[in-house]
Amino acid sequence: MTLILGIETSCDETGAAVVENGRHIRSNVVATQIDLHRQYGGVFPEIASRQHMITITPVIEQALKDAGVGYDDLDAIAVTYGPGLAGSLLVGVNTAKAIAFARGLPLVGINHLEGHIYANWLIPPDWPHMEEPPEPTFPLLALIVSGGHTELVLMHGHGQYQLLGRTLDDAAGEAFDKVARLLGLGFPGGPAIERAARLGDPESFHLPRAWLGDSYDFSFSGLKTAVLRIVRSFEEKAQAGVHAPRTRLVTSQSQPAVPHIPVNNLAASFQEAVVDVLVEKTRRAVEEFRVKMVLMGGGVAANSRLREEMTRRLPVPVRVPPVKLCTDNGAVIGAVGYYRFIAGERAGWDLDVVAGLTLPLMNP
Repeated sequence: MTLILGIETSCDETGAAVVENGRHIRSNVVATQIDLHRQYGGVFPEIASRQHMITITPVIEQALKDAGVGYDDLDAIAVTYGPGLAGSLLVGVNTAKAIAFARGLPLVGINHLEGHIYANWLIPPDWPHMEEPPEPTFPLLALIVSGGHTELVLMHGHGQYQLLGRTLDDAAGEAFDKVARLLGLGFPGGPAIERAARLGDPESFHLPRAWLGDSYDFSFSGLKTAVLRIVRSFEEKAQAGVHAPRTRLVTSQSQPAVPHIPVNNLAASFQEAVVDVLVEKTRRAVEEFRVKMVLMGGGVAANSRLREEMTRRLPVPVRVPPVKLCTDNGAVIGAVGYYRFIAGERAGWDLDVVAGLTLPLMNP
């Protein structure tokens, strides 16, 4: 039995977890900062790093307590060293170094993007079946969709990645956040857009899809601009005294709804455009590379419409983590840490943060 303590502080969640053999979650504690950043409409980096300093020790201690283990029971410490906010990453890396040095434990540096992929190896504590789900089967496709990243990756084996496509501008999650602000729905944008879209008609606005020819790259800035133009057109009509019929609006408590705009319909149309592109490009890649399954990870993977369409339209099995494992947490870092650890990887005491870290790619 191999126990890994995973530590995650790449953005605004302080996470620590104990993972057994890369699959079993013994504990998973997350301290979120959403309420602190909501007033800014996004993550404020300086506040995020300071809050990590306050919460990281209690979070780690709670993770060990929940797992029923102590430091002497651990085999290694795995910590995110990028990508992410430099100040936030430093808190996690320096804490992990201190623990590893003081306890004589191996240190493993983890790429945050790998964590989103390896969420699909984890077995939730409330798994309802007697038999464990099998590990994902290679070769496979991994679609990473988060606030800062949208990448389609062909995975040949553990740690063997071939990048097929990435966003050329906004990530999917970033587009959700920006459009949510345009519609007055608040932060975080992904859940807010999804709630509003449930009451809307996705066919009410014909929004653009950036197919980019045969490329597997993504682009969402044009879609965001199209929404902006629609919002401005309604604002201009309101100023001229030509009011559109009011519709039911889903809003946050912190921000008012934009008047006279059919928020639900616009949110549903926007969500459908994003989902359509993500699903169709993934489907094409499945057919071209003849993979055995598709994995999804990242905060946008929690979107129920995306999950439904991926499952319905793809000809191979689709695996998506539980919603609580789509967002940032220590368990996914512990999962990657296990496979890196048993492969013999170790980080030195000179491990530094890399805010713009990319996946370690193999030659195509």
